Amino acid sequence: MSRWRDLDWIVLGLALLISCIGILEIHGATVGTKFAGIYVKQIYFLVAGVVLLFIVSRIDYQLLLDAAPWLYLLSVGALGLVLVVGRAIFHSRRWIPLGPLHLQVSELVKLVIIVVVARYFAGTRNALPGFRDAIRIGLLVGVPMLLVLAEPDLGTALTYLPVAAMGLWLGGLRWRHFAILGLLGLMVLPLAWRHMHPYQKARLESFLRPQADPLGTGYQLLQSKIAVGSGGLWGTGAAHGSQTRGAFLPVPQTDFIFAAYAEQYGFLGGIALLFLYLLLLMRLIQDAQSAPDRGGGLLIMGIVAVLAFHVLVNVGMAVGVMPVTGIPLPLMSSGGSSLLFTFAALGVAMNVRMSRFVNS
Repeated sequence: MSRWRDLDWIVLGLALLISCIGILEIHGATVGTKFAGIYVKQIYFLVAGVVLLFIVSRIDYQLLLDAAPWLYLLSVGALGLVLVVGRAIFHSRRWIPLGPLHLQVSELVKLVIIVVVARYFAGTRNALPGFRDAIRIGLLVGVPMLLVLAEPDLGTALTYLPVAAMGLWLGGLRWRHFAILGLLGLMVLPLAWRHMHPYQKARLESFLRPQADPLGTGYQLLQSKIAVGSGGLWGTGAAHGSQTRGAFLPVPQTDFIFAAYAEQYGFLGGIALLFLYLLLLMRLIQDAQSAPDRGGGLLIMGIVAVLAFHVLVNVGMAVGVMPVTGIPLPLMSSGGSSLLFTFAALGVAMNVRMSRFVNS
């Protein structure tokens, strides 16, 4: 019983609160549409996610770090399998069918990337990382990134980058090295543009000039900004948003759930939701600072990096300061794979925290 007492109930409570807000918003945004009732599936995934959190929290994180090479090979193999047998939806082959469900492998691979990067830098305590380490991490993260880009799924592939950046930063990579890496990244942008799919190019162009094609490529972004603006200070009330209820905002239960939420609950509601995310991230950072060793702290900070990146990009996308990339809002957006990843990641963070009390 003492192990359960040492669980971070604050993190679990915040995650459950945000998830319940998400379920209510999914219901409010889809009632009366062809997606009505999808919130029930989200409830099932939430229950499964909580069970997964408790299971993962019982797995010694040191075992995960020790198994990092095998987990990495397994994840790369799974991503390759997706390209062969995965189901194509909306021109992307991202899901492996499991009976009535579809598992998005790239979501769960995020956790493997976090473990691999933490394992790498946990062994470099006495040496500051240099370009050789940056190249190695780039290769480790780059292989699954390329496989995810081949699906194609640019949004999920980008979520692997903050894990690598967090590892290099906490590992002690010098700022001038970061600047050089940034310049190298800018230099390869023209090459990346040439290899982008047409719909990906259209998304970037619509971000820069959404008014150029308001009924085509710029439609989602413009309708999202209108929805956020129409919420005003207090919002229009649950299930009463004109943009959401009028079906002007496409699939508001997934990528644009923050826009639907902001329309219904206004600026104050949006700030309150972002404050809950801030509390969750700050609590995780606190757990990372008190981790029993370097590897445990790196694991939690990798989780923080991914969750923070998701929130920043998704909310930025909803208000028009980020291009549309299909990155979901953690714990809020409809989707089982994203929810399961988040609770599994929080389970790892729980285990790191509870390990502090093993010998106390």
